[in-house]
Amino acid sequence: MFFYTKECIAMILAGGKGSRLKSLTKTTAKPAVPFGSKYRLIDFPLSNCANSGIDTVGILTQYQPLQLNEYLGNGSSWGLNSSRGGIHVLSPYSKAEGSFWYKGTANSIFQNISFIERYNPTHILILSGDHIYKTDYSNMLKFHKEKNADCTISVINVSKKEASRFGIMTTDSQKKIVQFEEKPKNPKSTTASMGIYIFKWEILKEYLIKDSQNENSSNDFGKDIIPLMLKTQKKLFAYEFNGFWRDVGTIESLWQTNMDILGENPKLNLYDKSLKIYSGNFAFPPTVLFGNAKIKNSVIGEGCRILGEAENSVISTGVIIEKGAKILNSFIMPNAFIGKNAEVTNAVIGENAVIKTGAKVGIFKPEIEENKRVPVKILYKNETDEVKTYKTKTDKANISKNTNSIKNISQNADQNIIQNINQNINRNLTENINTAENEKIKTTTESGIVLNLQKRKIAVVGKDETVLKNRVVLP
Repeated sequence: MFFYTKECIAMILAGGKGSRLKSLTKTTAKPAVPFGSKYRLIDFPLSNCANSGIDTVGILTQYQPLQLNEYLGNGSSWGLNSSRGGIHVLSPYSKAEGSFWYKGTANSIFQNISFIERYNPTHILILSGDHIYKTDYSNMLKFHKEKNADCTISVINVSKKEASRFGIMTTDSQKKIVQFEEKPKNPKSTTASMGIYIFKWEILKEYLIKDSQNENSSNDFGKDIIPLMLKTQKKLFAYEFNGFWRDVGTIESLWQTNMDILGENPKLNLYDKSLKIYSGNFAFPPTVLFGNAKIKNSVIGEGCRILGEAENSVISTGVIIEKGAKILNSFIMPNAFIGKNAEVTNAVIGENAVIKTGAKVGIFKPEIEENKRVPVKILYKNETDEVKTYKTKTDKANISKNTNSIKNISQNADQNIIQNINQNINRNLTENINTAENEKIKTTTESGIVLNLQKRKIAVVGKDETVLKNRVVLP
């Protein structure tokens, strides 16, 4: 079979589990997570490739690939269905020497050397499948060739506080990398890797083979390949990226990045025609607003039926919002159902989730009656259950004393019970969360209804999940 020689092909690492996104990625790969009302995370690197004239893309999948594979199809949504290249889904497979999962980012490329060699590329672009940004890679490739670099890493400047989350490098006046550390505890600079690399293919292939022979290697670009190239005096350069970029690795960052597309002058402009973001088109009917429906500063996808209210929110395709329901500061994923008089505030609602009539999900500050006794069952870690009754004002010192290791008041609190808890108690409980990051303790009311109190300020309802009553995070 004949394959066309390419100057540069792209390989997208799309096999991540995305465990920090919790129930949102329980049955789907992280790159397939919805974003921005009509997109999925994988749309951004694919669209960037299309906008950069890179027409041959390998997509390396591993964890829960079914939904991602279905979404990718033949690549036509991104104009990547050419017989001269196109997209290719590359999953681990059995070989004569055995069957192996991808053991790291570098190993996943190593296992697909035969695919890359088909196109005999001069350069290879390595991308993550779950970052949100818009760019033309041809500018980075031009920089790479001008510097005659063996490897070019796209970088951004981050705060000192954030630096330990990234691969951090030190460069000279010519942007040549002189030192690199992967997620250092005490970073020496704030120049951070974006996980976007361009390599000379022959050089990278040599180092991938060396790495595969090292039994002590973690087979990772940041931990192994890049440090080894520096140690052996290869030419590595940093390409400065100027623009919006987010690693959507947590619930909070996913929520915040969706909020960043709102407003007249959004931080992430999805309406820039010069760098369009393409997505799979499932031909939904137009969105319909009924009766007293109200929409304010929100992005609404296709195929929605809205009878309630939405403000400062991103509503994805196929969502139904019933009469009296209120959505505020939230990201609602595709085909979710928000029942009558339900309230969703500061929350991420997963695909196909159902919020039943009258339920509350999100951040709420309850009104509390003075001196009302509330029976509370506190489960201490490594201790037997103990039941105590507290008087709201006079006994607040006792509850503060007994909740020093509380992290979570687990899910679904009844609204009437919430209204009977003292504000002072709530304040003490919230303050004590910070001292209990590693504890897993639940406080349950005697009625069996539970109140979700977590350190993060964004409530989450997982994919295909149903909320019958309340899921509340106290402020």
